[in-house]
Amino acid sequence: MRAGRRAGEVPPFDWGALRPVARGEVFIVFMAGVVLAFFATLVCYAKGYTLLYGDAVAHLAIARRIVDARYPGLDQLGGVWLPLPHLLMVPFVQKMVWWQSGLGGAPMCILSYAASVAGVWRLARRMMTVRWALVAATFYALNANLLFLASTAMTETLFLALLVWTVVATVEAITALRAGNARVAQRWMLWAGVLILGQVFTRYDGWIVGAVVWCCLAWELWRSGEVLRRRLLPMFAVFTVLCVAGPAVWFWFNHHFMGDWLDFMRGPYSAKAIERKTAPPGQHYRGWLNPGWALLFYTRTAQVDASVWETGWVVMVAALSGLWVSVRKPMSESRDMGHPDKIRTPYFSTGWLLWLPLPFYVYSVAYGSVPIFIPQLWPHSYYNARYGMELLPALCIYAVLIADRGDAWLRSRTEGWARVAARLAQPVAMLLCVANCIGMMYRVPLVLKEGIVNATTRVPFEHAIAMTMEQMPLEAPVMMYTSAHVGAVQVAGRTLRSMVSEQDYDSWQKALKAPAANAAYVVAIAGDPVDAAVKEHPEGLTELEVICTTGQPCARIYQSTEFPSKR
Repeated sequence: MRAGRRAGEVPPFDWGALRPVARGEVFIVFMAGVVLAFFATLVCYAKGYTLLYGDAVAHLAIARRIVDARYPGLDQLGGVWLPLPHLLMVPFVQKMVWWQSGLGGAPMCILSYAASVAGVWRLARRMMTVRWALVAATFYALNANLLFLASTAMTETLFLALLVWTVVATVEAITALRAGNARVAQRWMLWAGVLILGQVFTRYDGWIVGAVVWCCLAWELWRSGEVLRRRLLPMFAVFTVLCVAGPAVWFWFNHHFMGDWLDFMRGPYSAKAIERKTAPPGQHYRGWLNPGWALLFYTRTAQVDASVWETGWVVMVAALSGLWVSVRKPMSESRDMGHPDKIRTPYFSTGWLLWLPLPFYVYSVAYGSVPIFIPQLWPHSYYNARYGMELLPALCIYAVLIADRGDAWLRSRTEGWARVAARLAQPVAMLLCVANCIGMMYRVPLVLKEGIVNATTRVPFEHAIAMTMEQMPLEAPVMMYTSAHVGAVQVAGRTLRSMVSEQDYDSWQKALKAPAANAAYVVAIAGDPVDAAVKEHPEGLTELEVICTTGQPCARIYQSTEFPSKR
């Protein structure tokens, strides 16, 4: 113990330990993440989990129709879901077997998972001691919900990777700015802009993150000296263009292809339109226009996503305590480093960016028509539980941060029990990370459970339709509204160019006015536009089969008696 320190006093944090992390160790963690995600994908594929989510099926279909449609191209991206995940899946979904199996999304998700693990390691490595940084990265990497998402074509793993590395780039740029290192600041500022552009094109959460990061860097640049500011203004202009380019391009895309620059907010497939269709007339989900309930739903979901059973409460309390400590006591005497005054590391003063999903989703639940249902809260069902995963990096890093400070306190004590506890704390924490993963898998993790529950009626229905479609000639045009049940086309192994669907406006409008004249077969699901068209224009159609399954509307299969003569 250093002379002059009282027994029981927490020693100052070793800021000298916050040296740059070696690139090699980040790469090692990344490769370990690749291996872990690869085995998770093998397990999930063997158990049939890769296509549980209807959204995963839809993401794969959007990527597929960019190259497989009557009129392929970027206009097939649609105007609600952001385009980057679909563009990254395009090279892999072109192979029919990869599309059918759902493995077309695996490369993107595996690499994104590994990148996010490496990013968490880097953040933790700069905010705490090495042994506790290992705990934070392990806790994150062994989250059973995240391992499942690494195997299915959802957007969460990609966004988490971009979010974590955006925080890394931001704090590194700020560090360089405060040190007066223009060259390093320029490099990290450029990386921050590229990562924000990726976030903006992945999830709408990224729009808020991008705006806040821009404000942080603008503030730091304004505070820097005039000479440094002049040197960095050109790169800051590039960074600003990258931040603005994403929303601007998406507005233009919606205006050009969808006819409304805000189609993603108020169009027929927007969250608001979906909520109006699914909610009972005149009713709203709990949390609507109520930020308090919205906060409860989101934080509760994040807790259950992060840890097994009810231990999520402990993780949340520990993470909030770690955030409080980092905000209130981030400074330390730095005489050992040769500085006479106190310093504040950007990893503590800017690491709070990881918490940005919290206000975003509270607002989205309360005012954005984005309900979240989990079995722990009324109405005790499953919907959008995966949104809690956005808070996982913050929970992992800040919960372990407070444990690291507790470990430092134990090591400062002179009692024998404290030394034993300090020696055992980190190994026990590592064992708890492993036990948490095993426990989550044993009880079925919440995100996976949501997929299983919501696929219970959809998957059998789509497989039943697919069995009938498999008997149709592969090149025969089939009219079907694919937005709701494109999984039937996927399972049947049909090309999307053989479908007459809403994805091609001109042929779709012609087919709605005369189904028998524009398709060899017609699949009409009760209540959809094809069903309405058949009822209005039944001439030339012969009913072949009626498919009814539990929890789904009936589908009627028709064959045209007019179309062959038109060929």
